Amino acid sequence: MIILLMLIPLSLMLLAVAIGSFVWAVRKGQFDDMDTPAIDILSDDRPLPNAEQREGRGHG
Repeated sequence: MIILLMLIPLSLMLLAVAIGSFVWAVRKGQFDDMDTPAIDILSDDRPLPNAEQREGRGHG
């Protein structure tokens, strides 16, 4: 019975932390765009060359 007196407040504190972190994530915009990051990995864009290669000063 004593363990319940310790576990119930502990679980309520953990619940408060979980709700607080969820609210923080929503306010920081973590859930604004859920589709684009999953699609970005599928793009076939090549990386842009650095400035030296574009101006013809590359080594090689």
